[in-house]
Amino acid sequence: MTTALQAPLRIGQLAERLGVTTRTIRYYEELGLLKPSGYTEGGERRYTEDDATHLQRILELKTLMGFGLEEIRATLDSEQRLSELREEYKSGSKKRKLEIVHEAMEINQRMRAQVESTIKRSKAFLRELEAKAARYREVEAELEG
Repeated sequence: MTTALQAPLRIGQLAERLGVTTRTIRYYEELGLLKPSGYTEGGERRYTEDDATHLQRILELKTLMGFGLEEIRATLDSEQRLSELREEYKSGSKKRKLEIVHEAMEINQRMRAQVESTIKRSKAFLRELEAKAARYREVEAELEG
């Protein structure tokens, strides 16, 4: 959450804080993954703590999960929709709450399938590396023996 005491960040400050380049931030903006919360009268971008948190999430999805840009977009869209559903749930009727729960379950299932696919690809790559390591050990034994 942004507080009144926190000054908006310039693009360079945001980049330095999160260990990326300003070019990366601009690229994510061009793709519609990130949007500055405001601009100065001179047109300079300004970012809030919430923007920094959002960029951190993009970077996590990219580096930790190995997601591509479309997977990141889908995840962010899903997370945004879940957030909207949580707010709507608070004031919905019993019938609407049930509809919301069903929609949230569908979104969750899509996101789980995406993660499971990533894990499957990672495990396949790991098996390839293990097979190569075994072959290297065989060659090493042949050369030493």
